[in-house]
Amino acid sequence: MTVHEKTDSAAGQDGAARRGARAPARARRRHAVARFWRQYRSHRGGVFGLAVLTVIAVLALAAPLLAGEESRSVTDATGGALEEPSGEFLLGTDQFGRDVLALLLWGTRVSLMVGLLAAFLSVAIGALVGITAGHFKGWYATVVMRVTDWFLVMPTLVLAIALSTVLARSLWTTILAIGVTTWPTTARLVRAQTLAVESRPYIERARALGGGHGHIMSRHVLPNVMPLVLAQTTLVISLAILTEATLAFLGLGDPTVVSWGGLLQDAREAGAVSAGNWWYIAPPGLAIALVALAFTLCGRAIESVLNPKLGVSR
Repeated sequence: MTVHEKTDSAAGQDGAARRGARAPARARRRHAVARFWRQYRSHRGGVFGLAVLTVIAVLALAAPLLAGEESRSVTDATGGALEEPSGEFLLGTDQFGRDVLALLLWGTRVSLMVGLLAAFLSVAIGALVGITAGHFKGWYATVVMRVTDWFLVMPTLVLAIALSTVLARSLWTTILAIGVTTWPTTARLVRAQTLAVESRPYIERARALGGGHGHIMSRHVLPNVMPLVLAQTTLVISLAILTEATLAFLGLGDPTVVSWGGLLQDAREAGAVSAGNWWYIAPPGLAIALVALAFTLCGRAIESVLNPKLGVSR
C-alpha cells in the first residue's frame, strides 16, 4: 500500500469515526424535536395559532399570484371610489378604486416581514445584553442593567415614534425603531436564566478545565437560554406587528408600501370612519388582531412545553 493510499484510508476512517460520533447527537435532537411536537400538539390554543400563521404565511407568499403587482397601483385601479363589497370586489374598494382584498394580501407581506425582522433584532440585542450581563457581573452588569431599566420605564411607543420621526421614513427605519426599543424585557429574562445556569457545577468544571468566557457563554449558557429566547421571540413578534401598525397609522411608516397599519391610516384620511365604510376599516384591523393573537398563542404554548412549571392553561 502506497503512502497516499494509507493517507486516504486513514482520512476515511477518521471521517467515519466522526460521523459515527455525531450519530447519537443527531438521534437525540430528533427525539427532542419529536417530544416537543407531541407536547405542543396537546395545546389546542398553540395548534390553532400555528394553523392561522401557516395560512397567513401561505397567503403572504402567494400575494403576487393572487393579487398581482398592478393591484397596488393607483393609476391601474379598475373600481370606483369606496365601492361596497360585491362579486367583483369581495371587500370593496378604497378611495382610489383599488381592491381592498388585494391590498390586504400585499399588506400581509410587509407586516409579517417587519414583525419578524424587528423581533429578531430585539431578541438578538436582549439575548446579547442578558448573557453578557449575567456572565461578567461586576461594574459591567451594573451599568448595563441600569441602562436596561431606563429603557423599561420609558414608553416603548414614544421612543419608537421619536426614532421614526428623526430618521427617514422607510421600512428599515420602522424595523430599527421597534428593535432598539423592545429588547429590555428579553434582556432581563435572559440575564436571570444566565445567572441560574452559571450557578450549576458543570460551569465551574468548565472553568477549571480552562474554558474561557467565549466558550462558556457559547457552549454552555447559550444552549440553555435558547428555549427561553425562542418563546420570547414569538411574543415579541406580535408586539412588533402591533407597533408597526401603530406607527403606520400615525403616518410614520413608509408611504411607498402597503401595510395593514397603512391601510387603516388611509381609511381614516378618506373619512371611512364617519362614512361607515366598514369594509375598508375592519379587515386590516381584524388581520392585525388575528396575527397578534396567533403569535401570542404559539408563544404561550412554547413556554408551557419548555417550562412546564409555568402551568400555562391548555
